[in-house]
Amino acid sequence: MAKEKDLLASVSDVSTETEFFSPIPEGYKAGKTKYCFVVGTVMSGLGKGIFSSCLAKLMQDKDLNVAPIKLEGYLNIDSGTLNPFRHGEVFVLDDGMECDMDLGTYERMLDLNLSGANFTTSGQIFRSVLNKERHGDYLGRDVQMIPHVTGEVKLKLRQLAMDSKADIVFVEIGGTVGDLENAYYIEAMRELAYEEGPKSCCFVALTYILEPKTLGEQKSKAAQLGIKQLMQCGIQPDIIACRAENPVGETARQKISIYSNVPLKRVFSMHDSASIYTIPSMLRDCGLDFEVLRLLNIEDRINLRNERKAWSKWCDFTDKIGTAKYSVNIGITGKYTSVRDSYASIINALEHAGIALGCDVNIKWIETTDITDENVTAHLVDVDGIIVPGGFGTRGTEGKIACIKHVRENNMAYLGLCLGFQMAVIEFARNVCGIKQANSTEIEPECIEPVIDILPEQKKIEGLGGNMRLGGRDIKLKSKTLAWKLHGKTAKVRMRFRHRYEVDPRYIEILEEKGMVFSGKAPDQPIMQILELPEHPFFMGTQAHPCLTSRPLRPQPMFVGLVAAAMEKKYYNEKMPEPLKAVQKVCS
Repeated sequence: MAKEKDLLASVSDVSTETEFFSPIPEGYKAGKTKYCFVVGTVMSGLGKGIFSSCLAKLMQDKDLNVAPIKLEGYLNIDSGTLNPFRHGEVFVLDDGMECDMDLGTYERMLDLNLSGANFTTSGQIFRSVLNKERHGDYLGRDVQMIPHVTGEVKLKLRQLAMDSKADIVFVEIGGTVGDLENAYYIEAMRELAYEEGPKSCCFVALTYILEPKTLGEQKSKAAQLGIKQLMQCGIQPDIIACRAENPVGETARQKISIYSNVPLKRVFSMHDSASIYTIPSMLRDCGLDFEVLRLLNIEDRINLRNERKAWSKWCDFTDKIGTAKYSVNIGITGKYTSVRDSYASIINALEHAGIALGCDVNIKWIETTDITDENVTAHLVDVDGIIVPGGFGTRGTEGKIACIKHVRENNMAYLGLCLGFQMAVIEFARNVCGIKQANSTEIEPECIEPVIDILPEQKKIEGLGGNMRLGGRDIKLKSKTLAWKLHGKTAKVRMRFRHRYEVDPRYIEILEEKGMVFSGKAPDQPIMQILELPEHPFFMGTQAHPCLTSRPLRPQPMFVGLVAAAMEKKYYNEKMPEPLKAVQKVCS
């Protein structure tokens, strides 16, 4: 260990007289934090985030402190401007960082609130390096990919290790080994393992086993070539996770083992599963968690008593998967319905609620572009409730308003999120308050009755250009309302936001006179954040995205209420729990 410490001391030297360069945070101790790197081969989208988060959960259960981080190769500073069609949903962290959907997987699996420290892009890395160059931090050296850019990556990981006091930092590299933009990330991981010393790092390669229907057998050649690329980068994988539709057979695993120098017991079949929440059990059953502990030499840090308690709670949850006695159909009306990842957090929140209530939640995807008041019934005839999710732009908004009118008039369960909140206000203003030309200035900039608008007060509060509310905000709840009861009769609740437009305060009085209740408001600003209709079985909307904070063992109350209300309507002849009582039982 003394040699490793000496090496770390030498690489932290920023002088021009040495080729060793790797900025080290003050107070950093080599060996205290271990690193687990997860990289992909063959193709992207295989589930690196799922594997990494499941393995991290098993370590967390053993009372180890874990900290995940996702390294993205694109040059964007964050994910805020990425089209959901291309990259899935934009997941918003509590501190306002707009990031990759894999951060949502980590938050749900680990029940952690992450921050911008857990996500970085090439844009962030290069910006930081160039800022340092302009400030003269490199002492006149020519700034290069190695050692300066790779050094910045290592600094980011070590800073996270220190700030989180993690036993293990789980590092997921987006994309695949062959991607040009990932080359310097992979080189940085190789350098970090070299600098930290033996048993400091564990490399996991996630690959794909082909099974062409015309051949009727599994083929591992593509996986072998992908692993070869990783080894050519100077990285010897310690674990190989094989993604496949069906369990990976012994023959394919043996070929992978021989080709990669990885023991057969560490070549793991990560085949398709009914739920991602059963994957930790797959990893645990084959002993992969203890293989990692041995590779990192931290068996002495675990707490098996804590593991038994945590695993018991998790099994109580997973044992309910696939055992539901009831089912409901929930329609999701949106414009990204062809790409399910665009609504990943909503899908997960519905799954959490359904499992807690013993109900399968079947999702019907509803494209609203062509929906009108005349044909809306045909589109919603087989659903028990609907969600109008968030989104930007004008396409399909009139169809969403038609859907909201239908469920309001027919006492169907409704939950509006962000844009869905705004559309509910417009529908109510038009059809109940008689404001026929009510609209949003996002949809119709010159509209006569802008019930939804960007508030001048908000622009002042948010700062320059600042009409986007991002991240976690407190919501003050009105006593005795449904929102207040759903959230445990508390005075305030915290949710996450990502929107620009608000209810114009000039219209609040008439909306409330006609029966709409704004049960959640910003504590110190005239901003309405939750609405409900007390005379309706379940009609709620929120400017927030409550799905972002739903957890497997702590389902979000609004989603539980929606599913419970849909169950009550569908099974009205049976003794179903009232929505409010169901939520209180599940979320207590």
